[in-house]
Amino acid sequence: MNRYLSYCGFVSIIGRSNVGKSTLMNKLLGEKISITSHKSQTTREYITGIYTEDNYQIIYLDTPGVNFEKNQSSINNKKNNFMNSSIDNVSLIILVIDGINWTTDDEIIIDKLYMKKSPVILAINKLDKIKNKDVLLPFIKFLSDKKIFLEIIPISAKTGKNVNYIVDIAKKKLPYNNHYYSKECVTTCSERFIASEIIREKLMRFLGNELPYESVVEIANFVSDKKNSYKINGIILVKHNSQKKIIIGQKGNKIKTISKNARMDMEKMFKIKVHLYLWVKIYPYFYKE
Repeated sequence: MNRYLSYCGFVSIIGRSNVGKSTLMNKLLGEKISITSHKSQTTREYITGIYTEDNYQIIYLDTPGVNFEKNQSSINNKKNNFMNSSIDNVSLIILVIDGINWTTDDEIIIDKLYMKKSPVILAINKLDKIKNKDVLLPFIKFLSDKKIFLEIIPISAKTGKNVNYIVDIAKKKLPYNNHYYSKECVTTCSERFIASEIIREKLMRFLGNELPYESVVEIANFVSDKKNSYKINGIILVKHNSQKKIIIGQKGNKIKTISKNARMDMEKMFKIKVHLYLWVKIYPYFYKE
């Protein structure tokens, strides 16, 4: 590597919902930036992660999972538009799929990719869950015949298996360019946004299907006090009183667990003491498609 040259570019991570895109980006960064959940449609907006190593800077874009159902809501249309915009003018595209599960949505995605100039890596994720590894070679052959992928890499975003190969390829595809961000920067997302996402992740993790996808978290107050700590007030908006009761739990046990775990993640992320206070409010008209 020429020590006097710098390399910088954008890498998009795309794919269907719940295939492990956010887990992969966190593993690529070595930091938890994007929230994860077993629940589909976890990511709603672009999440930008910045990885800097020596002369290389990779700016990863974690996009919401796409869904090409015929009767799409405006929410899904928005997510699909995110994907369409994220595959233009990038140095590399990483298409993530769920093991050996190849779907019509995956076919639609690669049809869109045929028209793009950016190279595409296919990451066959959840390798750790494929018990019979003998099925991999025929599946890779099936995918190779589509003649669109620069590389096909079986990975486990959860364990980190083979993720280093993706980093190596991404570095080779970066153009000569000055770094856009300082080496200390790991995301362009604001701390306020990250705080709301962390709370939303804990809601999904500790409540599962009890809580509807439409639930929204707002940060009402985010201030730094004189004691070198953050005071964060979060509001969880729900449509019905029954949902409010679920989040609060018996004698407030659920909301305490959610708050405690969210606070711990925020302190790890922000590297500062956090005082987190959560309220649950009923607001039937909060959700806009």
